[in-house]
Amino acid sequence: MKIISYNVNGIRAALKKDFVGWLKAANPEVVCLQETKAMVDQVDMTEIEALGYQHFWLSAQKKGYSGVAIFTKIKPKNVSYGSGIDHMDFEGRILRVDFDKVSVMSLYLPSGTNPDRLEYKFRFMDEFQEYITKLRIEFPNLIICGDYNICHQAIDIHDPVRNKNVSGFLPEERAWLDNFMKSGFIDSFRLFNQEPHRYSWWSYRANARNNNKGWRIDYALVSNPLQNNIKRSFILPEAKHSDHCPVGLELKF
Repeated sequence: MKIISYNVNGIRAALKKDFVGWLKAANPEVVCLQETKAMVDQVDMTEIEALGYQHFWLSAQKKGYSGVAIFTKIKPKNVSYGSGIDHMDFEGRILRVDFDKVSVMSLYLPSGTNPDRLEYKFRFMDEFQEYITKLRIEFPNLIICGDYNICHQAIDIHDPVRNKNVSGFLPEERAWLDNFMKSGFIDSFRLFNQEPHRYSWWSYRANARNNNKGWRIDYALVSNPLQNNIKRSFILPEAKHSDHCPVGLELKF
């Protein structure tokens, strides 16, 4: 099973940049999208359906904002829209599909770029941790793909010194992500790849992408019981439909 996660920063904009052609070539069984910025009825899904994908959406109540989706070639046993926590679900940030051997979640964790949202981000993180702790009792084989808006370690950011007081690399954010992983999740990319300068997001400013001045804030976190099923994990920086690039993994059962 090949799973790809991609913050598309607007699915309608990505579709205009041959997202469908890229998807056909990449050919994952499951695609987790974040920041779709659209209601499903605003998107022509004909070509994607023709590739064999069913699609499920949780859009934000505010139009043109946030939103997650999952496209899958494997029919899920169950689809769970949201977390049941109102403030998270109003913003369209959590969507999960359950298969026979694994459950896959698309997560879009808030950004904390202004003070009000930083406070909200910490609230979200705390409540999300509690939600996942309970969820894993029922669904131990869980993969949480998405944009976490946090770099885990210094290796995951181009300039750790200058960014130490910037949201996304604050010590408290990094400690939360570290504790979240230690609670029972594997950073699938770092399981196989220890190289520096491997990023998933670049600012649109200052030619950051061409200079590879990026941040690794998109993850495919895999619950510990699935460790032996992880065949490989990857980042696809050549895909350029967004300020993010896709990340993903392959599982073998």
